[in-house]
Amino acid sequence: MPLYSFHCAKCAGDIELLVGSSETPVCPTCGSKKLERLMSRTAPEGKSRGIIKAGRMQAARAGHLSNFSRSERGR
Repeated sequence: MPLYSFHCAKCAGDIELLVGSSETPVCPTCGSKKLERLMSRTAPEGKSRGIIKAGRMQAARAGHLSNFSRSERGR
């Protein structure tokens, strides 16, 4: 079942729910069925590059260069 984000029109809450294709989502706070599905982001903005860079720096310090291109390895 996919995880979807919803906005409840009745209580103005934003929630995430696991919803099957045949299910009608219900707000866990107020019980309303008037939910609007929101656009979900796949990754937090601005954090992915920092995480990748930190991982690559750690690998380079340990001598593991397999995740670097040939030009980055200097060979």
